[in-house]
Amino acid sequence: MKCPFCGSEDTQVKDSRPSEDGKVIRRRRECNDCNRRFTTFERFEVQQVIVVKRDDRRELFDRDKLVHSLMMALRKRPVDREQVYRLVGEIEQDFIEEGKSEVTSRDIGDAVLPKLKELDFVGFVRYASVYNSFNNEQDFRKIMLNES
Repeated sequence: MKCPFCGSEDTQVKDSRPSEDGKVIRRRRECNDCNRRFTTFERFEVQQVIVVKRDDRRELFDRDKLVHSLMMALRKRPVDREQVYRLVGEIEQDFIEEGKSEVTSRDIGDAVLPKLKELDFVGFVRYASVYNSFNNEQDFRKIMLNES
């Protein structure tokens, strides 16, 4: 594993731990050249999920992209990054267990909303407002009346 700081390939694992769900191994590493520490995550990959975008482009499912959009919706909310990673992992696992090798961006949003609603309602409303392109206060009222 290359050191992200100095590029050296001489790194050493100092500590390994499984995540709470047991699907990811977290490893603390130290570079033997610059002595800086960094964390890597190792996950088992059964199949890669392809996302079909609205303009029909296809790209690999990007966990980090989804985590980033969720973190934006959850900004200044009492939700930590580990909870978001767990939520994204559940969504990806659901797609794999359903045997879906291709999903639409709409499928991803539809999978995110109910899980996000359970995690944090304010984050859910924020995410839904972007996902559903809310234009006015009636859109917000609808979601508040139907979803609360």
